[in-house]
Formats: sequence, structure tokens, C-alpha cells
Amino acid sequence: MTAITLRTFTGETSEASAARMEALRSALHGGLALPGDYGYDQARTIWNAMVDRRPGLVIRAADTSDVSQSVNFAREHGAVLSVRGGGHQIAGYAVNDGGILLDLSQMRAVRVDPAARCAQVGPGATLGDFDRCAQSFGLATPTGINSTTGIAGLTLGGGFGWITRKFGMTIDNLLSAEMVTADGQVRRVSVTETPDLFWAIRGGGGNFGVVTSFEFQLHPVAPDVLCGLVVHPLDAAPQLLRQYDEIANTAADELTVWAVLRRAPPLPFIPVEWHGREVLAFAACYCGDVRDGEMALAELRGLGQPIAGAVGPQPFAQWQTTFDPLLTPGARNCWKSHDFMDLSEAMVGALLAGVSKLPSPECEVFIGHLGGAMAKVPVEATAYPQRQSHFVMDVHTRWREQADDAACIAWARQLFDATAPYAAGSVYVNFIPDDEVSRVSAAYGPNMQRLAQIKHCYDPTNLFRMNHNIAPASSASAAA
Repeated sequence: MTAITLRTFTGETSEASAARMEALRSALHGGLALPGDYGYDQARTIWNAMVDRRPGLVIRAADTSDVSQSVNFAREHGAVLSVRGGGHQIAGYAVNDGGILLDLSQMRAVRVDPAARCAQVGPGATLGDFDRCAQSFGLATPTGINSTTGIAGLTLGGGFGWITRKFGMTIDNLLSAEMVTADGQVRRVSVTETPDLFWAIRGGGGNFGVVTSFEFQLHPVAPDVLCGLVVHPLDAAPQLLRQYDEIANTAADELTVWAVLRRAPPLPFIPVEWHGREVLAFAACYCGDVRDGEMALAELRGLGQPIAGAVGPQPFAQWQTTFDPLLTPGARNCWKSHDFMDLSEAMVGALLAGVSKLPSPECEVFIGHLGGAMAKVPVEATAYPQRQSHFVMDVHTRWREQADDAACIAWARQLFDATAPYAAGSVYVNFIPDDEVSRVSAAYGPNMQRLAQIKHCYDPTNLFRMNHNIAPASSASAAA
């Protein structure tokens, strides 16, 4: 192999000699790819088409040894290092320009132990990979709402979805992990093994190393859950969202209801005359007994005069894919997010003013309600701190043509700014785009100082900085 030049975090370059490159290639069980090689473009192409970066070297890891070799190589050369799991993160930190891309997408094995109700999951696995394996035994772990999302990034940021109110966040169900830290060492972390590092990766993102295996607790979730959509005209949203606020805050933990505001897609159960018109849809999932679910959903289904509804029993793994067609790879995406403690009249007014001006047919706003089991965990128990029952709004701006970038991004920012006066001030780190670096401290709140100290302990040179970065504490503050 020939020598290559890599970009460093100082903005300079570092040359990896031909001999060193050959040694790396020989040590890997996976492989590596340079620009133009097979697999290079596949690795650097991620879910958000706004991100088009060209790393100097792609390492396609097959196992933990490959990850350790990669970390050592990056540290040795002072090279920019980014880590790709599922490649779904909105900020696009999985890819860098000129540095090293460590691609974990081949490490996607899922092994379920139904007797122990736990699963070992590789960092390249998607939520769909995990759901299909676990549900074959009637088991599940709370994850997200799009089956193509990678399990690694979702977990490291916190993770929540349709069964979080019953069983907690994804990180609340993480039993242990294997990871490679900045020194290249392989560590097992749990509540009894390197507990400070285990605490940090439950919400602290990829700041502390590369996780090579996750161990999750599983819960019985019947193959069928009661779930579906109830669709209303957007004109009815002011009253309906206030009623939704009340229902969400008094619902059984088994029931999760999210609100979606967008132009109606051409779903077969929605009347044709409503396709492309602004609507409010309630997406609901009841993860207990279906007969109990019918009673729990009665109030929601009785609201207003729906345009259409499609609620009934279906396999949980299938429900997990419901929004996949609206979130396919290849579109340009920009997200803006706030947490809200309630949906006040003023907040709803600002929200609806923005939704009435959707700049593209694929733009939407999700409002998810978190509470139940996740709210019973103390703030200091994990790096993720926002444990109160609350609403999460994601302004999901999505379009196809580069010429529409300015208009779509401006719309997202305007809606974000208009609703900011009513927000809680916190934010879910996985929803932060790459232009909101200043919000990282808001994501971690009272846990930020401890995270910086742990960062200093395990990554004092900030090798893992291609993320929503937590800078290492200074030596003095780390020792305090």
C-alpha cells in the first residue's frame, strides 16, 4: 500500500507511511478503503443527504480487535476520527473530511437469551435488526420509532419510543457494554465494572469510547399491540392539542400517544381529498392487554371529528416500521427541538402558525410525550438528566433539492425561535443539529461537570470529539 495523508484536529496533516498502512491492513479482520475503493462511498453515505464528506481513510471493522487497532492508529497519527454505527444521526458526525471513518455497520449481530431475558447487540445493528430478533421470543427493549436507526447512537444519547413509558428509556435497560477507550484498551462496563464509565455512556454520547457490544434487558411484549393513527383536520388542532396534553399526563404507563403535524401522506385509509392537506395525527401504542388498550384509547379516539382512523392490533415489530416510509434515506434534513413541560395555549398558537407554512410536503413536527417509568429514575442515575414527565418537539424539516436549503432551514429556525419562550430549556442530545454546539450543556444540565471529569479520565486529549462534544475537564477541576 502507499502512504496516505490524514487531517488532524489541529488543522494540519499527518502522513501514515506505506509500512504502517500495510501493517494496519494486515491486522484487520474487516478491511479498509481509500477514496475510489469498493465500500468507500457506501460507508461515507449516511441517512441525511445534507452531509457529503470525504474521509481520507475508511476502516470497516469486523470485531472488537479491529476497533482497538483503529483507535490506536488514529491516536498515533493525531487524526480526526469519526465513528459510524447506523449513520442516522441528524448532525452527521459519523463522517468527517480528510480523517478516519471507523465504520461499524458490519458488526450487527443480535443474540437473544430468552431465558435470561437479555440480548447482546452489535453496534452496527439497526432497531429493526434488534426488534425482529427479540420479538421472535415475544420480547422487546424500548428503542426509537424508525427501524433503520442505529442502536448505538440511539442508546448512547438516551433512546425513547413507544414502550418507554412502561419500561423506561433505552439506557435504563442497558445492563452492560464492551467498549474501546482512547488508549485502545477493551473495557467491560456495568454498574459493578468501571461504573463511572457506564454512567457516562448512558446518555453521554460517543464521547468516551467506541462501544463494541451492548447488553440489554428485555421485557415481555406480546407480538400484537393495540396501535395506529387517528387523523384530524389541522383546523381542529388548538382544542385537540390541549386535550391531548391532559390525556398524555393521566394515561396509563402502557399507553403512549404522539402528535404529528404535517401534510397528509397518501395512506390508503385517508380519504383522497385530504392527501397533501395539513392534518394533525395522533399516533398511539398500548403495550398491554389489547382489551385494556381499547378502554385506555377510548378517550383519545372520542376526540373531535376525525377524518380517518386506523387503530387495531398488529405485531409490535411491524408497528416499529410504521414511519419508515416517511423517513427513508436520501433526503435533505434539518431538525430543531425543544422540551416542553406542557402544551400551553401560547405554545400551541406559535406551533400552528409555523405548521400552516410548511415549506415542503415532507416537513413535519413530532410531539412525543415522555413520563411513566422513565420519570421514576433519579436525575443523577444516568448522564441523561431530563427525567420529569415532559413533551419533546422535533421540528423535522425534510426536502429533496439543494435549491430549497435556505427556505427550509429558515422555516425550521423560525418555528424553533417562535416556540422557544415556552420551552423548558433542556434538549434531547440526539435531536441537536450540527449548528447548535452551544446547546450541549443544556442537554446535560446538572450532569455536565461530572461528564467532563470522566471525559478527562478516559479521553484527556479529546480523541472522540466528532460528536456533540463534551470537552475534558482541566486537570485541576478533574481532581476536585
